[in-house]
Amino acid sequence: MKKFHTSVGLLPNCSHVYAFRDSLSLSLSLASLPFRDSCALTSLLRFSLFQFRSQICKRLAETANQRSQEIVDQVGHEIEQALAKIKAINDPLSPVHLKSILSELKLKLNTVGPLNLLEGLQKERNINFSKYPKLLEKSFNPDISKAYRNVDFDFHLVNQIVANHFYQQGLFDLGDCLIDEAGEPEAIAIRSHFLEMYQVLEALKVKNLGPALNWITLNREKLNQNGSMLELKLHRLQFVEIVKKGTKADALSYARTHLAPFASLHMNEFQKLVVCIIWVGKLDSCPHAELMAPTHWEEFTQEIIKQFCSLVGQSYWSPLSVAVAAGIEGLPTLLKLANVMAAKRQEWQEMKQLPVPVELGKELQFHSIFVCPVSRDQGSEENPPMLMPCLHVLCNQSIMKLSKNTSRTFKCPYCPTEASAAQCRQLHF
Repeated sequence: MKKFHTSVGLLPNCSHVYAFRDSLSLSLSLASLPFRDSCALTSLLRFSLFQFRSQICKRLAETANQRSQEIVDQVGHEIEQALAKIKAINDPLSPVHLKSILSELKLKLNTVGPLNLLEGLQKERNINFSKYPKLLEKSFNPDISKAYRNVDFDFHLVNQIVANHFYQQGLFDLGDCLIDEAGEPEAIAIRSHFLEMYQVLEALKVKNLGPALNWITLNREKLNQNGSMLELKLHRLQFVEIVKKGTKADALSYARTHLAPFASLHMNEFQKLVVCIIWVGKLDSCPHAELMAPTHWEEFTQEIIKQFCSLVGQSYWSPLSVAVAAGIEGLPTLLKLANVMAAKRQEWQEMKQLPVPVELGKELQFHSIFVCPVSRDQGSEENPPMLMPCLHVLCNQSIMKLSKNTSRTFKCPYCPTEASAAQCRQLHF
């Protein structure tokens, strides 16, 4: 019997098992009739099996319950064996043999007890489902205010951050509305830059490189200082479009005019592009077919967004989105800490420093942080990291304690070297 491949869902409806049992009983009673041969009985039995398979498969397609799969496979196996015995009967006119085979099949199916097993599995699943809401309530704390701490917000700065986020996402109407209602007219200054950026991006969607070229030409000196290759990438995109749709003469003319100035600094790239001219009309065979990939347009779009943000003094990721992402990652740890401190009757609001680290992904780490290996305190402006002559690093307060406030030399906690506080130098990350 062909196995049923299943996925997550409900257990089979036991009514399908009842239907098959009734069909089998009908076949058993018909076996006593004077059939000319076993073909009619075989067909009836196969039809019953087909109905059972089709009905049960609809339900099994929605479930991943391994036990129910085993039950159906076992039932199918017994039926297939019965069909094989019917085919092998030497005397097809003998209803006795047919009836004995069907009786044996019915006995085996009663022994398997698919109906009882499936009903038991259904009951177990229902019990588990009834427990699910309680587990959800226990696992997810709906009250996240426990992790909140009173912070003196600069609402003027927060309004600017939110408005800049709207502008950076292209939501200019929302940004304008916030500025008007919050009374932050100075935040409008960044709007024109992002408006220009989105005009360039809209043109890029239809493969119009004109606005992007104008902006790159206007800011060429600043882009060169940043080490950007935007201008070369732009001309490469335009050249590839000419190679795809134009003639060899057009491509050669464009290469001489716009690509040749980059040849001295980017010879390898220039050579690959020029070789493509030979393959105009048969680009599928071009050895540098990767230059034709549409992903280059997506990469160019992301690069131009990064350079736009860099030139106007904004980060590629808006501060608001970074703060929200960091808060989401750190929230479970903060909630757990708040619950522990509440149980110990300690004041969560008065803590100046978290007693446990909050793990964030690398994409949310922008500055190096030093933790003293002796005191386990995090380095700060008041307690900066200090480099000792042996190249080990401790916080300044730890060095003060070891040296008795600079009154004597001390031994490094990690090697035999002796040092004095005067020999230590502050590190700047």
